[in-house]
Amino acid sequence: MHISRASRPTVHMARWAAALAAVSGLTSALAVESAQAGGPGGDPGRAKPTIVLVHGAFADASSWNGVVQRLQQNGYTVDAPANPLRGIPQDSTYLASFLKSVKGPIVLVGHSYGGEVISQAAVGNDNVKALVYINAIMPDVGESFSSLSAKFAPAPLAKALTQVPFRNGDGSTGTDVYVQPDKLHQVFAADLPTSQTNLMGVTQRPIALSAFADKLTGAAWRNKPVYALVGKQDQSINPALELFEAKRANARKTVEINSSHVSLVSHPQAVTNLIVDAAEDYMWPK
Repeated sequence: MHISRASRPTVHMARWAAALAAVSGLTSALAVESAQAGGPGGDPGRAKPTIVLVHGAFADASSWNGVVQRLQQNGYTVDAPANPLRGIPQDSTYLASFLKSVKGPIVLVGHSYGGEVISQAAVGNDNVKALVYINAIMPDVGESFSSLSAKFAPAPLAKALTQVPFRNGDGSTGTDVYVQPDKLHQVFAADLPTSQTNLMGVTQRPIALSAFADKLTGAAWRNKPVYALVGKQDQSINPALELFEAKRANARKTVEINSSHVSLVSHPQAVTNLIVDAAEDYMWPK
């Protein structure tokens, strides 16, 4: 096909127009994709926080397995350090040192006794952006679990514990507390199969008796966003106590589910959903 000299500028302009239209279309497509990938309105938001999970008494970090798997599938970096269960001063100091090794923002989650530990460990750590309490204990400064729980009817767990003395290598002694294995299903994890709770009874990690009387010297929930999950069938901590704690802490979100004390094992999706809510509220503040 022959194109005259006179018509060539028109052809070039047409080609440029077509190229510009193509680039504009690509830019629009990228903008739509960016909006879909970001937060509300396409806001890229803040950096995705690391989720740090702290287990409670009579358990270990594997109790978070179902939650860890779901969070990782959602693209979160997750850490689940061991909680020594030796008492608030030791455990909160240990956790505070661990948190210093985590780069960037953190959503800190505690189950049961782990709630006490995260409350004190997060004091003064600006990287901790939110606290999530799962069937947890949340004393204030000067309170212990014993003094706080005394304000409510005792949970059945209180009558299912056994004490075992121990001796350390330096000659000092102490007392460990276990759940009586034949009662663990009823008072700790009634919504799990007995085959599973039988294993939990044998492999449980004890907590030092002194931990029940340890008073908090700091309570980070007083100045950090709080999210709480309450198990309405909890036989280890009175659900009324959990609701009181959430209200006192002005929790941004409180979720009640039909769960035993170990909701992180029996209802991992509900627990994951609340943690993700806390993370997303930080990333895309309203």
